[in-house]
Amino acid sequence: MGPPSPRPIEMNTSVSRPPVTRWLAERAVAATYETLPEAAITVAKQCILDWFAVTIAGADEPAVQILRDDLLSDGATPIASLLGTPNRSAMMHAALINGTASHALDFDDVNMAILGHPSVALLPGLLALAEENGASTKDIITAFVAGYDVVCRTGTLMSPGHYNHGFHATGTVGSIGAAAACARLMGLDSETTATAYGIAATTASGLKSMFGTMCKPLHAGRAAQNGLQAARLAARGFTSRQDALECSQGFADTQSVDFNPGAAMLDAPLDHHIRNNLFKYHASCYLTHGAIEAGIALRRRHGTSSNAISAIEIRVPPIADRVCNIARPTTGLEAKFSLRLTLAMALAGRDTSGIATFSDATCSDPELVRLRDMVSIVFDESYPEAKADVSIATADGQRFNASHDAGIPDIDLANQGAKLAAKFDALTGPVLGAPSRQLHTLLTAFEDVEALQDVMNLARSTH
Repeated sequence: MGPPSPRPIEMNTSVSRPPVTRWLAERAVAATYETLPEAAITVAKQCILDWFAVTIAGADEPAVQILRDDLLSDGATPIASLLGTPNRSAMMHAALINGTASHALDFDDVNMAILGHPSVALLPGLLALAEENGASTKDIITAFVAGYDVVCRTGTLMSPGHYNHGFHATGTVGSIGAAAACARLMGLDSETTATAYGIAATTASGLKSMFGTMCKPLHAGRAAQNGLQAARLAARGFTSRQDALECSQGFADTQSVDFNPGAAMLDAPLDHHIRNNLFKYHASCYLTHGAIEAGIALRRRHGTSSNAISAIEIRVPPIADRVCNIARPTTGLEAKFSLRLTLAMALAGRDTSGIATFSDATCSDPELVRLRDMVSIVFDESYPEAKADVSIATADGQRFNASHDAGIPDIDLANQGAKLAAKFDALTGPVLGAPSRQLHTLLTAFEDVEALQDVMNLARSTH
């Protein structure tokens, strides 16, 4: 008598949901540079400038070095640039390496619609593809904005359950956005684009449990690589479901208890989400930024010596407990995900925008450890994701308070541009030297650059 016949898999086909996947594909395909809102172009260029800065500065991080050494050993055809290095590699390798480098410092931009990092998922594959096919910079901006719109809408489709369940949206939702951007640059039709979304959806991954390790930046690289590969395979006729986001046992069904088609299919212009992009000015998890800013404000207003502080309280939303609440970090990577330590750094006047500040030595600094260990954290359900209140008590009985919501975007785009310019110079100057200023000039007027390769050549360090 042989083994029993396998039991048939029962598929739940009774769920009928709006065709979100195809709707998003049609919207991305319809995007043109001429119809982009001015604010979308402005912020897109700022995202591109910021991405080059954090990628070039992150190119020599240990995680990136290991990845680069491993991938370059296979002798791939050198087509696409590896930023911050003299090297080139295959498009797929470049997407993975540059994507990992751009998130290695955790200094890249954020959007609360996905509770993740859009640019590091979208740009690495998009630029590698553009180097290969000679796309114009205006086409790159258009594809980026289209992908940005899709990644945020996909995020809202599954929010908050997807992120709360432990998925790192940068890697998962980011794969869908990357596919959208690359498909748009390739000029794929809506049917093929929807197919690319399905390919990206089934390869997407990323676990929040990996925060504080080298795997977190790898998620960004994988998203970029997944999206690029999905678009290329779809263009060649590779098949997938064209309803992957909404179908039974599909992306949303398996990875979230929430399904919000109204939010994903909201009738709004292409600057609706990109206008809410949040840039980082501290080299740590974005959910630590509210407390850092409040701590800086307290130090500036009251000039309190760290030695005089006797008690510290942080009030934040519960999401922070699952993202950035490493109580006693021991490495520079873990420090980026510690509310207690990053606030201690702010109160002690340490430079939280400095890459070198987040080191293993910082974690054992006696002054910072003393402040870290007196911090108590209160989780408040009523607080938005990036808000923090900080209260300090001093030995002489005084108490001071400050509050900051890091989830509110800057409405002054010129001021935002000036801050990003300073950040760009600080991050790229030490790596590139004199070419840093030339690169800055080209990126500031990115839509007018005639050859993308002029930009990429400057971004490849010859040091």
